[in-house]
Amino acid sequence: MRPLKLGLLAAVAVIMIGFALANREPVVVRVVPAEIAGFFPSLPVFTIPAFVLIFAGILIGLMIGFVWEWMREHRHRAEAVQNKREASKLAMENEDLKKRHSKENDEILALLE
Repeated sequence: MRPLKLGLLAAVAVIMIGFALANREPVVVRVVPAEIAGFFPSLPVFTIPAFVLIFAGILIGLMIGFVWEWMREHRHRAEAVQNKREASKLAMENEDLKKRHSKENDEILALLE
């Protein structure tokens, strides 16, 4: 399984490097459209390679997706924590009951163990 993962990772790396080499042309990135840029004279204008812009977009999309999914699954995590606490409480109660009733006094517990 590990060679398969490494092979897939190498293939993705080769594709990404090829994509980056093919898209090295500089791209002008503005925060607002050029038509209204006169109203905001202090807004920066960037000139970066196209692949950086595309990879940054993919990375930002992944981050937003991860945060969104993490927030969506909060209910499941909270329920799991509550179930774990309840199971721990029941296990402690079970041990307490076993200690209170010795095997000699209770034939049913002796048969169960």
